[in-house]
Amino acid sequence: MKKLFPLFSFAIVLMVSCAKQDQLLENDLSDEPMELANGRQCAANEVLTEQIKANPARGKFLDDLEEKTKKFRGSQYANRANITLYVPVVVHVVKTNPTQITDAQIASQIAVLNQDYNKTNTELSSGSVYLAGYSVANVANCKIEFVLKQVIRKVTTVTAFGANDAMKKNTQGGSSPVNETTWLNMWVCDLSSGLLGYAQFPGGASATDGVVIDYQGFGTAAATTGYSLYSAFNKGRTATHEVGHWFNLRHIWGDARCGNDFVSDTPQHDGSNGGCPAVGTRSKCPGKPQEQWMNYMDYTNDACMYMFSSGQKTRMDAAIDAARASWINTTMP
Repeated sequence: MKKLFPLFSFAIVLMVSCAKQDQLLENDLSDEPMELANGRQCAANEVLTEQIKANPARGKFLDDLEEKTKKFRGSQYANRANITLYVPVVVHVVKTNPTQITDAQIASQIAVLNQDYNKTNTELSSGSVYLAGYSVANVANCKIEFVLKQVIRKVTTVTAFGANDAMKKNTQGGSSPVNETTWLNMWVCDLSSGLLGYAQFPGGASATDGVVIDYQGFGTAAATTGYSLYSAFNKGRTATHEVGHWFNLRHIWGDARCGNDFVSDTPQHDGSNGGCPAVGTRSKCPGKPQEQWMNYMDYTNDACMYMFSSGQKTRMDAAIDAARASWINTTMP
């Protein structure tokens, strides 16, 4: 159990960008699965520095949101055992050949999000799964469903985007957001400089709000045609992870050795985990707890992340209540 220290700067996670090996696909029609030597990595501190320099009020907003999160109790979204919330989604495919990302691949990604956020993923339904001592009964059913409303395919001359939000701007070869204060905008594109995906935390500029996923980590391998997804990231969990950030979840290790993710029922990690760690892997932090490497907010392979904790669900509900309410529907939109 982690102590909930006062947040002197939650803004260290203003916008999260999760990294892949700095290697671009040379041939979009390759039949061989791509490998990522370095797995998931983040440039969160670098992004934070630039964002806070540009807008110091951004950090203050996140500090205020953290205080509201700590006080969150009995709003309309708390303890919503029988209430499902719905999030409309628009997917922007921004590529030199946007038809490469098929409707089936997009549908597969929406399906994964709905499974992961509703505790219906196959790992948990198998009946026997390692959870580092955490109870299956306490694994969160977040009861959030994502409803695809629109697909926008944008032909661009940009061969690879970075983390500067250019893919979100018509004037920079991207696709500007649609209904950005009521729909979750998701961009699929070719990311460079080691990026696998990134998300904007609540409270940022509406013109850049949403999540970005590299096209080789989007959707599932079974639904992909004409090219291969990265072999370690071919089950759609990059989007699950990034949408978690969009709902104000931090990385499970708190972006520091034995850091704090501000969730009471996730164990302290001494760092991120990659690949598929061994059963029983323990942290070097105080008490040496078993590491919850199967948590969606770690950096493990897609096949080895399959849960949110109850505390993470509460944190997401608090973010919905305080900052994401305009994106949320209580009936199918």
